[in-house]
Amino acid sequence: MKQNSTVKEQSLNPQPAVRSKSQSATAENLDERVLTVLHAAAEKKAIEPVVLDLREIASFTDYFVIVSGANERQVQAISDEVYENLKKDGHAALRVEGYKTAEWILLDYGDFVVHVFEQKARKFYDLERLWRESKRVELPAEFTTGGASSLRRES
Repeated sequence: MKQNSTVKEQSLNPQPAVRSKSQSATAENLDERVLTVLHAAAEKKAIEPVVLDLREIASFTDYFVIVSGANERQVQAISDEVYENLKKDGHAALRVEGYKTAEWILLDYGDFVVHVFEQKARKFYDLERLWRESKRVELPAEFTTGGASSLRRES
């Protein structure tokens, strides 16, 4: 893009991020609390876990952990499991939002934010697209081979 292009032009025509293999984020570098979140979500059969590394593009948090549940009960169960496991380890959430409606539950832990979506809401809000400039953390198969998902992956 031209040096003098406007912010509006850049946002409307984003350039694809080019990353080498050495720049890709891996689960090895994740905070132990984020791994606890992933294990807790997997216990409750969370669908399509994703971790976005926001450290280079955001100042308010380091990671987004995004998972889905098939229905409101599963969304609440995943949220409860994450909350209880971290609390047991001595890490209390700074804020929890959206629990009653269970369409999108947000658990804020400061350094990372956990988003537990009902599948339709995840497709609608599409945080992975909104934060596409972030690095996607490569997760081990133990987290990614859970339940089948109807969420469509778009390239």
